[in-house]
Amino acid sequence: MNTKGKSVDGTAIIILAITGVASVLLFAIKGILDQLPDVFDSASRARDAWERFKKKHDEAVKPDDTEGQPPVAVPVDDKEPPAAA
Repeated sequence: MNTKGKSVDGTAIIILAITGVASVLLFAIKGILDQLPDVFDSASRARDAWERFKKKHDEAVKPDDTEGQPPVAVPVDDKEPPAAA
């Protein structure tokens, strides 16, 4: 029997298996890296939207919304207001 031939076949199978695993690993890494720019863009848009939301919320809470409006004249009368019917 030729035992040398079986050992070479086993080594070739191991080498092919390792290269196959490496190939699949590289393909997976490339897929992940290709998606990173889209992930960063989405994160940036989400951060901007959050900042706009917080700014609108902070502005709504301020009581000084009448700053640019002219003052309203209130007539001064000594009379009582009419009674409700």
